[in-house]
Amino acid sequence: MSLQVGDKAPDFTMPADGGGEVSLAALKGRPVVLYFYPRDDTPGCTTEACGFRDAMPDFSAIDAAIVGVSRDTVAKHDKFKAKYSLPFTLGADDTGAVTEAYGVWVEKSMYGKTSMGIERATFLIDSEGVIRGVWRKVKVNGHVEEVLAAAKGL
Repeated sequence: MSLQVGDKAPDFTMPADGGGEVSLAALKGRPVVLYFYPRDDTPGCTTEACGFRDAMPDFSAIDAAIVGVSRDTVAKHDKFKAKYSLPFTLGADDTGAVTEAYGVWVEKSMYGKTSMGIERATFLIDSEGVIRGVWRKVKVNGHVEEVLAAAKGL
């Protein structure tokens, strides 16, 4: 089953950078940009994270929270955040429950080999926990601007 605009966003609680945790319930009352990415400190993932970082003042102006999610460890997230001065939360989906709930744990094919991995995807969730935007198989260039424009419309 694939999540669509208008669906209730699956709730989650997972470990986050800095030794804390992040949950959708704790973010209720404000828009949430929940973006899934394959791996910390790789070219596409770094470009995307830095794009959200650079647009943080615009997202903050509309009180939107940004949460990046991968299956990397909290320790890797801490290094990634420090290296690129990322001002938003990175969730460590160590059990895979969140990537499964959002349907982004998929079979990928590279160089003729198939494996399971995270599909780069973003979900815009409104202040009531309803999905208002879904971007799958994200191409990094221009993506942050698209999400910001949609978030401003909430």
